[in-house]
Amino acid sequence: MDLVVKLREQTGAGVMECKKALEETTGDFDAAVKIIHERGFSKMEKRSGRETGAGLIHSYVHNERIGVLVDLRAETDFVVRSEPFKNLVHELAMQISAMAPKNVEELLDEPYIRDESKKVGDLVKDVSARTGENIRISGFSRMAL
Repeated sequence: MDLVVKLREQTGAGVMECKKALEETTGDFDAAVKIIHERGFSKMEKRSGRETGAGLIHSYVHNERIGVLVDLRAETDFVVRSEPFKNLVHELAMQISAMAPKNVEELLDEPYIRDESKKVGDLVKDVSARTGENIRISGFSRMAL
């Protein structure tokens, strides 16, 4: 049961989904994480057509020299108010501040500044899988002196 709780905390998946993944992998925690992420991403493809009507505009100012506004959208206010969503929009703002992408597509394809083995798009997919909703970057603006 401790593994189920640990898996749920790490992935954000439901209790039954965690239990099934652990049963399928005969208790192999890392393999269970992989299964949950794979299932989450396949579910995300089904959600990609859903409308993202709720959102959050986040501002970030770096050393009073660079300012960023990010418009991040999800399907419901419940997810918009969640910690994973708020953390994501802040990380996106810092990424935009550091890398100055020209548009959303370029941003999603950039290596993530905290872990260059991941792309920014992977962060969005991960939060989408954990929250169970379609998440998209509607737009952003960056100003620098």
